[in-house]
Amino acid sequence: MSSPELLKTGAPSADGGGLHLAGTLRLLRNELRTLFRRSRTWAMLGALALIPILLAVALRVAGGTDAGRGPAFLDQITNNGLFVGVAAMTLAIPLFLPLTIAVTAGDSIAGEASHGTLRYLLIAPVGRIRLLWVKYLVAAAFAIAAALTIVVFGTLAGWALFPVGPLTLVSGTEVSVGEGLLRLLAVAAYAMVSLLGLTAIGLFLSTLTTVPVGAMAATAILAVAAQIVGSIPQLSALHPFLFTDRWLDFADLLRSPIVWDSFVDNALIQAAYVVLFFVAAIVRFTRRDVLS
Repeated sequence: MSSPELLKTGAPSADGGGLHLAGTLRLLRNELRTLFRRSRTWAMLGALALIPILLAVALRVAGGTDAGRGPAFLDQITNNGLFVGVAAMTLAIPLFLPLTIAVTAGDSIAGEASHGTLRYLLIAPVGRIRLLWVKYLVAAAFAIAAALTIVVFGTLAGWALFPVGPLTLVSGTEVSVGEGLLRLLAVAAYAMVSLLGLTAIGLFLSTLTTVPVGAMAATAILAVAAQIVGSIPQLSALHPFLFTDRWLDFADLLRSPIVWDSFVDNALIQAAYVVLFFVAAIVRFTRRDVLS
């Protein structure tokens, strides 16, 4: 098959499932290496790490806050530093995490097109659909790194600046420090799952343009708009269908026993958005003429 036909159809240049898999894994490895070698990636992760650090320092200097004031769990930090990561996640999920995901996912396809490298990626034995999968997995990997960054640096900052001991859960039960750390990892996993739907939206928007900033901005605006809709009582009928509806329900992981309903419901919502927008991205990308 000639190169022009290859670029038009996205078909692989050689037969064999082994070659397809090897090409996909090689591309995934290269894309992950590229992502985590970028100064932009580490700048965003560094900015996310500053959220729990600044929060812990501010509370240490100010001497705490009154109960019920500020974001959830904020008033618990001075009693147990493990709550820094949870409180920081409450601050980061509505805005800061979506912004970083918008940058990563929005740049996935549009960035390659703007730099003139998209056509060369399609020559590899992966095809267009596999390329979309790789780009999505790379963006999802950043979501994992972003969520872990907040929880890990929050835990370290809390451990350094406040007393750390057995964790008193929302239900009033006290658990050991070890189990408390596992609960924090569960909170990070919840946040990562929450961002999967937005990642798929950003990937789809990235296939619509060759201007990465446009896809990034549109993704971030949709995240904010969905949360605004979710805060309007008159639109409550739409709330269960918003990808942001369950973003802040990770407190159920800090109960005894753990209430998994929110986690499952959130995962189902995100899965629906992933399927919907990934299919939309396939339809758009496979019909697109790649000239750059």
